[in-house]
Amino acid sequence: MNYLNCIIAFALCCICNVALAQQNMSYQTPPKAIADLIDAPPTPVVSVSPDKAWMLLLSQPSLPSIEEVSQEELRLAGIRINPKNNGSSRAAYYNGASLKSITNNKELSISGLPQDPQLENVQWSPDGSKVAFTNSLDNGIEIWVLDIPTAMAKRLTRANVNDAIGTPFTWLPDNKTILYKAILANHGEAPKEPTVPKGPITQSNDGEVAPVRTYQDLLKNPYDESLFEYYATTQLTLLDVVTAKNTPYSNSGMISNFDVSPDGNYFLMTTLLKPFSYLVPYSQFPQEVAICDKKGTKVKTIAHVPVGETLPKGFDAVREGPRSFSWRADMPASLYWVEAQDEGDPKKVVAIRDKMFYIEAPFNTEPKESIGFKLRYAGTIWGDGKLAISYERQWQNRQEIISQWSPEKAMDSKATIFDRSYEDSYTAPGSFQTKRNQYGRNVLLTANNNKTLYLIGIGASPEGNRPFIDEFDITTKTAKRLWRSEAPFYEVPFALLDPQKATVLTRRESTNEPPNYFIRNWKTGKLTQLTDFDNPYQELEGIGKELIKYKRTDGVEMTGTMYLPKGYNKEKDGPLPVFMWAYPREFKSADAASQVTSSPYEFTRISWGSPLFWVTQGYAVFDNFSMPIIGEGDKEPNESFVEQLRMNAEAAVNKIVGMGVADRDRIAVGGHSYGAFMTANLLAHTDLFAAGVARSGAYNRTLTPFGFQSEERSFWEAPDVYAKMSPFYYADKIKEPILLIHGEADNNSGTFPIQSERFYTALKGHGATTRLVLLPHESHGYRAKESVMHMLWETTSWLDKYVKNKPKGGREVKP
Repeated sequence: MNYLNCIIAFALCCICNVALAQQNMSYQTPPKAIADLIDAPPTPVVSVSPDKAWMLLLSQPSLPSIEEVSQEELRLAGIRINPKNNGSSRAAYYNGASLKSITNNKELSISGLPQDPQLENVQWSPDGSKVAFTNSLDNGIEIWVLDIPTAMAKRLTRANVNDAIGTPFTWLPDNKTILYKAILANHGEAPKEPTVPKGPITQSNDGEVAPVRTYQDLLKNPYDESLFEYYATTQLTLLDVVTAKNTPYSNSGMISNFDVSPDGNYFLMTTLLKPFSYLVPYSQFPQEVAICDKKGTKVKTIAHVPVGETLPKGFDAVREGPRSFSWRADMPASLYWVEAQDEGDPKKVVAIRDKMFYIEAPFNTEPKESIGFKLRYAGTIWGDGKLAISYERQWQNRQEIISQWSPEKAMDSKATIFDRSYEDSYTAPGSFQTKRNQYGRNVLLTANNNKTLYLIGIGASPEGNRPFIDEFDITTKTAKRLWRSEAPFYEVPFALLDPQKATVLTRRESTNEPPNYFIRNWKTGKLTQLTDFDNPYQELEGIGKELIKYKRTDGVEMTGTMYLPKGYNKEKDGPLPVFMWAYPREFKSADAASQVTSSPYEFTRISWGSPLFWVTQGYAVFDNFSMPIIGEGDKEPNESFVEQLRMNAEAAVNKIVGMGVADRDRIAVGGHSYGAFMTANLLAHTDLFAAGVARSGAYNRTLTPFGFQSEERSFWEAPDVYAKMSPFYYADKIKEPILLIHGEADNNSGTFPIQSERFYTALKGHGATTRLVLLPHESHGYRAKESVMHMLWETTSWLDKYVKNKPKGGREVKP
């Protein structure tokens, strides 16, 4: 398809005015086995104290009602705000908590918790003696503190916490003071929308190149600006958790982030500035970064960061000037940051791409230079002042460099530990483990005078993931394996308790045993069970599960997980209808694309978006089947996107049909987001599937003209690629039934609901069998119980009608 045709199709999409066929209906409920899985109570979330003496077990509620999800919200500057309590309108919360001792295995109930709690922002104090959290009410948000020795919780503030943007509070290192964002005492009422506009809304650009990716929920007019400023403006306040005394700390402002120095004497504050942008979310608004003392007096302005509208193109593009500000964890009050040496442009060839700078208390000198980075800076783990580990990455070739260096001799001490492709899961070294230092900050866990470090990794391998613990010698740069998960269990190290005693807290599960927590001694093999969570998914007990391996025609190795109905017998029952589910991923290496990145021994979990529900309805489910899109060397993966989709799908279908479990004529394909995009393309460009289910997808890439997913090029640089990848352009080729489901309030970048609406009209205009379901008040992920139940009912009805109840196969298996 040439450039002119692409432009014409884009224009037709934008001006299309065909009315959607509307049908109002009540929410429906899927079959009981599926509904019971949705109603199953989630297992608790576990949080371990900094001193590793306690586990906080946080219970989760079932899905909220559509009444709760439908409450008023403001969509401003890339976020969604609940105007009634000045918090997030869509945050997940906990509805209960208990304590479990790691040392003696006793469980304690917590007294004093609020009635009908909605707990968020859970933070341990640095010494692990307390836990602070917010509790959301209809008309405000409070701060509560749990005292661990007494297991008693109490409320410490009025419902005046501002949780609209950023983190609402942080502990100070004294373990008895919290700095939090408070709503202004004289806040007044929110601005009223003008009934008569004062004039047109304008934006302008004076010839500056400013490519911006597609964002949702941006500011649109001066009224939006006034609302955002109203809800973002806050008063930092000091809270004494012993006396519950509140003391205003600083002048009010739109403070997005704040952090206390390790010694507690200084505060780093990031304040949003005007003018606001209508093109980017608030995180890219102009900002002032400054240091204040304990009295709230500004000591040093570190940077004025410009608006992020004019970033160069590319995933490694960054703003010029200082960025990534943070306190050194190993020093009392030393602030560090990095600055691009390539003007933020990843396409420029430079020897040093980023450089670190720092400034120390009392901040009355000029910043000093520290180490440089060949690639884009990606973070630092500090040690004891003599050792640090830094990370740097480059998107273009997926390179990652992990280095050790001495802050005392920064300019000439940097040495590479690992230089690898971060796509290569088999060589992933794991994560360096940390401990709390005298300031309550996480620093490297070391032994043998800084010569020994500890690594925990997921352990991807050809047999599947096998999590591990390694001892790493920093002088020889070699690792010694201390422990590795063994079949038939999948056991993940959760917290390293005492390396000298060889003890670790793990989460252990198997295909038929739900995850629970244990203390493992990796030398003796002794296991002490701490939790006994029940299997919440009784309806899935007895189903078959197998990791399937196969190859596509060019030799790339593939995997997928096959689930079979309980009691299924291939010889007796014959081939089944199949629901296949996937999500495409881009790779720069065929070897990386071929790697196994799951475990055959993981417990079978299910979430609202899973395809596993239909294994209870007599379907075989081929989940997460490989969908790699590979572009090695100078080739871009998307140059052959459709061809590789076809190869992937043909290999998967031929494999499961060849196994004798799949009826070739009764196979459906589905996916969410980029998986929905995949689904529509497969129906447009293959004849492999009886039907498709596409949820919350994007189908016309010209509506995301400055890049999408892993595509860095703009529409104008690669118009043919954008056109060929857009199933909207091939709506006339789709002959199989396709179900489109979309959240009416989708907040994901690029997947506007109009994507499904326009695709539906295009399909309908060409006589396709299709159905569009818009879920009221739902964003990219669906939350309301009624919405999820209805989505499952729609999918079940679609699969039963167009897949299960089709005549059984008869075509021969392709070689």
